[in-house]
Amino acid sequence: MTGKEDPGSQPPIASAEDLRKRALELQLVEMERDDKRKEREAKKHSEFIEDFFEKHISEAERAVIKRLVMKAAADGKFEAMIYSFPSSLCSDSGRAINNNLPGWPNSLQGKAKELFDLFEKAAKPQGYGLKAAIINFPGGIPGDVGFFLTWEPPVE
Repeated sequence: MTGKEDPGSQPPIASAEDLRKRALELQLVEMERDDKRKEREAKKHSEFIEDFFEKHISEAERAVIKRLVMKAAADGKFEAMIYSFPSSLCSDSGRAINNNLPGWPNSLQGKAKELFDLFEKAAKPQGYGLKAAIINFPGGIPGDVGFFLTWEPPVE
């Protein structure tokens, strides 16, 4: 201390203009973060769409499905959600699935259709069932479809 300073003095308060500038800077930083997050989400969604419509069910995806089923069975359950996708990827945006209409498989496209066809060919003859349901409703609108493989005992 030089002797001229008051030991109890504090730094001067920032001006209202300084606080407004700081608030704007923080808002800009937050907006940039949001933009980057939205870009990442859009890229991820775009990659999912490309994969959904352009590629086939991989061995890795089949292995994940098998693990999900085996884990559910080990836990004493009779079903497992094996796949999910946006209802907007159905030809009717999930309307038939949401209303449990008999022809709902006709609305499937891409990997969802391929998975359903695989179920019909390989799993159904083994006694499995497949249920499709809308699993969330963001903003009250059908969101994602879940495919549930079931192995419930027959009702007598």
